[in-house]
Amino acid sequence: MTETAAHPAPTTAAFLERCAQLLGPRGLTTDPERMDTWLTDWRGRYTGLALALAAPASTTEVAALVKLCAAHGVPIVPQGGNSGMAGGATPDASGTALILSLRRMNAIRNLDADAGQVVCEAGVILQHLHDAAEAAGLRFPLTLGGKGSATIGGLISTNAGGTQVLRHGTMRAQVLGLEAVLANGDVLDTLTPLKKDNRGFDLKQLLIGSEGTLGIVTAATLRLLPAPIGRATAWVGLGGIVEARTLLRQMERAMGDALEGFEVVPAHCLDSVLAHLPNARAPLGDRHEWNALIECVSPVSDSTSLRETLESALAAALEDTLIADAVIAANDTQAEDFWNLRDSISAAERALGPAMQHDISVPVEAMPEFILAASPAIESAFPGTRAVAFGHLGDGNVHFHILAPQGAVRGVWEEAEGKAVSSRVYDLVTQWSGSISAEHGIGQMKIDELARLHDPVALALMQRVKAALDPDNLLNPGKLLHAAPQP
Repeated sequence: MTETAAHPAPTTAAFLERCAQLLGPRGLTTDPERMDTWLTDWRGRYTGLALALAAPASTTEVAALVKLCAAHGVPIVPQGGNSGMAGGATPDASGTALILSLRRMNAIRNLDADAGQVVCEAGVILQHLHDAAEAAGLRFPLTLGGKGSATIGGLISTNAGGTQVLRHGTMRAQVLGLEAVLANGDVLDTLTPLKKDNRGFDLKQLLIGSEGTLGIVTAATLRLLPAPIGRATAWVGLGGIVEARTLLRQMERAMGDALEGFEVVPAHCLDSVLAHLPNARAPLGDRHEWNALIECVSPVSDSTSLRETLESALAAALEDTLIADAVIAANDTQAEDFWNLRDSISAAERALGPAMQHDISVPVEAMPEFILAASPAIESAFPGTRAVAFGHLGDGNVHFHILAPQGAVRGVWEEAEGKAVSSRVYDLVTQWSGSISAEHGIGQMKIDELARLHDPVALALMQRVKAALDPDNLLNPGKLLHAAPQP
């Protein structure tokens, strides 16, 4: 009997019936209309099919479901907010996989303000965690443009970064404990945070950044910090990216631990955002080839001192002709306006037409020279394209976008010339001792490039770990690593 969506094969029908009994009507759907939204990634680059969409409500249900999938040989694609940038939460076209959505597991189990810790489930949306921490007079020190949809499980699975990595580190640095369901349905519980624990491997670190290929994160213990009381935010106009790096070093010396963010925005990106956002205004009167967005915070209430220190540092840079102009936000509203300009770059660039987006890193000291060398190299090799770099200069990570030639057709150009563009970008990044993925993960978008360019010894070790923890390759197959050859 041929299997169809309306008439599944007997073994599939039995599996789905068991799933329905386990999860109930809210926890499982095969309705194409209800599933449709979750079959395409946020960028619209990848679309797949799925056997069903499961939404368990507890870790117990996740574990039972995973055991059921293992017994029937059904692949699992874990999914959070479906806001990933590398196609890591999208099933393939076979229709044999089960999408396992963690969105119903959205409880904050415990928030200990005194300890500065919170235990939350994988489906908690980042913005909701920010709100809960703020209500307790604390904050979670990781944020990004997609905070309204990104989930804690997704952020952990990709080891997300964001705009505060300069001071606080990536998601890996925020995770104090972890709960995850392994490929055989066992539950790994390391939620209790211990500052010192030398009982062998730190298994939670193995799961962070593994993109759901080694286990399914169901909950985490995260660190919280005192909410900043003092804040000073500046928008600076510069003549070049080399000057931006020099300014970064000067700000590090002048502001010390108060320096939390240092983002670079080229003129092209700011122009795009101003055209894209209604009522948006440029922070400075003149147009500058490069801009820097500087964020400084302090846990004490002396905002005046923080602002004066930043103002003094910028005045010295202006006197040395390192910068052309600068403005310090007069209040939080203006500061958020500055950040809205930065956070809207991806959407504004996307509105311009097709592009290949590259989330890359090279050593901080080499980043300006990389941008200056790689941009003309790509534009020369692919006439009509435009290279645009923006983002987290402070931690050596920029988003290196290559805009398609005028008139290129979205969805066609990316699959043709766009792939060649990305390969060339990744060749250059590798030559500069960098990484082809700084914070978005590998997913399915970069799986071939990782196999082509990454250290063979490291790849072999990852394959062996994958084979040990998921011997049947049922957890997010086709993501991060190619299936290991059978002996």
